[in-house]
Amino acid sequence: MKRKLEISELIFKILSYVFLTIFALMCLYPFVYAVSASMSGRTAVQESQVVLLPKDIQFEAFSAMFSNNMFWNSYANTLFLTFYGTLWALGVSILGAYALSKKRLLFRKTFNFFLVFTMWFSAGIIPQYLNYLDTQKVFNAMGIMDDKWLVVIAMGMAAMNIILLRNAFENVPSEIEEAAIVDGATEMQVLNKVYIPMSKSTIATVALFFAISRWNGYFWARQMISNGNEHPLQVFIRLQLEMYTDPDQMSGWDRIYAPDSMIYALIVCSIIPILIIYPFIQKYFAKGTNVGGVKE
Repeated sequence: MKRKLEISELIFKILSYVFLTIFALMCLYPFVYAVSASMSGRTAVQESQVVLLPKDIQFEAFSAMFSNNMFWNSYANTLFLTFYGTLWALGVSILGAYALSKKRLLFRKTFNFFLVFTMWFSAGIIPQYLNYLDTQKVFNAMGIMDDKWLVVIAMGMAAMNIILLRNAFENVPSEIEEAAIVDGATEMQVLNKVYIPMSKSTIATVALFFAISRWNGYFWARQMISNGNEHPLQVFIRLQLEMYTDPDQMSGWDRIYAPDSMIYALIVCSIIPILIIYPFIQKYFAKGTNVGGVKE
């Protein structure tokens, strides 16, 4: 019986490694193909000769992209939205989660119910769009004409992330908070000196969620930002895709790189920052999700 169990465990491990390897390769291949297509010659890309490695290597697509001022402008806009959007959303979520984690909060169960209710049912895109338009009018009345701030403020809440932080705060031992209060700590000092340091794994995970969401944000940025100079990178890529697939725009195209190479070059450059940041936060990811996702 013991030998049969050892054989079955060995077979299970082999199959697990095989399937995980295949899955990892399937996830990695699109990125490898994008890099190869961005560096391949026009004929190789247009005739689908690129399968894995680049052919007729050239970097004209990257050179043309780097010389485009609109690319750098959209990159700066994306960095703005990601940095300030993450800070704002994280601040709102931490304050909301801290309040909801306190049993002494009046109508705590009601507030928690309405928070979860928004995950079950949503008003829909049209009411949300009308709400954003009203917010935009308020911003304009205050003299804030930069629509990027509207996207930052309007997208500053995510119910799931607040719940993760709330659960993490609820797992902090109450004795530590009581000791801090006895020593004369205020409510904000308790939050900053006790809860945030003891929940840094969950906070780092939630910050990663917010940052990726802001970096990849397209729909509401396209709808709410009317000034082309304020468009983020994802909107810029979409506009470039529309231009390069328009036959009228492509008439007389005689460059060494294919239009698809430019699109893939943009995609590669839009992914690189996330690939750089993710390894530094990955160590917090599993721990933060487990701590915030399980309520003791």
